[in-house]
Amino acid sequence: MKNIPFRLTAILALWLILGGTALATTAPTQAPADPAPAPEFMEGDLLFQGTISPQSAAIKLATGSRYTHCAIVLEKDGQLQVFEAISKIGWTTIEQWTRRGVDGHYVLMRLKDASVLTPQALAAMRRDTANYYNKDYDLLFQWSDDKQYCSELVWKIYQRNAGLELGKLKGFADYRLDSEEVRRIIRQRYGTDLPTGEKVIAPSDLMASDLLEVVYQN
Repeated sequence: MKNIPFRLTAILALWLILGGTALATTAPTQAPADPAPAPEFMEGDLLFQGTISPQSAAIKLATGSRYTHCAIVLEKDGQLQVFEAISKIGWTTIEQWTRRGVDGHYVLMRLKDASVLTPQALAAMRRDTANYYNKDYDLLFQWSDDKQYCSELVWKIYQRNAGLELGKLKGFADYRLDSEEVRRIIRQRYGTDLPTGEKVIAPSDLMASDLLEVVYQN
């Protein structure tokens, strides 16, 4: 090593003494992955998110799912918007809707066979929104057209205008009703007379439909 400069010799010796670790460098920190690009929405798309409220907590417990709210994407005034049942049934922008959920998380689902949504079917869906617009949210989850809750609204728009049943209708007795949070909501709204045979559809039931697939989630 007589031809190797003294400084380099010393460094090499130190590296050998320390088992080859003295010159090891920390691996470069990997840059965080870029978030998935925003999806391209289509008419008929369904959106799902978790929300925060006593009702949402009860829905999570009763259904075993983190998703407590859903809506449908349709065209209004020349642009895609979200039609949903909240305190009143109405429209909101996609941007506002997707930011509203817990941690901004949402899931976008779409028909596996989107050809079913013909121009005629989509036009019928758009017209049908007028039958529900500005009606009250149905806190009793009744299967009537006087009021609507979120997943009932979506299910009926699809069934009545595209002939598709997204998810299997259930009864209250098909859900988990034994937790105290769920029982408290039941007592508040029904007293001791829960209509266990009432038709019900939850957001998680829509998501379980074999007609749908996930196309995006953040």
